[in-house]
Amino acid sequence: MTAEQTAKNIAEILENKKAHDVRIIDVEGKTILADRFVIATGQSVTHIRALAGEVELQMKNNWQRVPDHVEGYSTGRWVLLDFEDVVVHVFHEEERDFYSLEKLWQRSRLQ
Repeated sequence: MTAEQTAKNIAEILENKKAHDVRIIDVEGKTILADRFVIATGQSVTHIRALAGEVELQMKNNWQRVPDHVEGYSTGRWVLLDFEDVVVHVFHEEERDFYSLEKLWQRSRLQ
């Protein structure tokens, strides 16, 4: 499965669990971290953890993919799931506004 298809599948999982403002950012060739970022917002710590957990569960059950690295479950304000070619960021609204990954990567495209 390509990074684009993986990102689309993850975005659909997040949207089905009522994540807000789900975005896919193409970072291929701009960083060695991944080819795509999927960014979404949850409404509470519980919601953020549930969103990340659902992505993990469905990716494992449907596509036999598990993240290589997971961070942030303990605080639940920003959970990161690293699927190698796709990195998923599930933010609380305040953290998403503060870190503003969309703006960061938009600026990097201009340079």
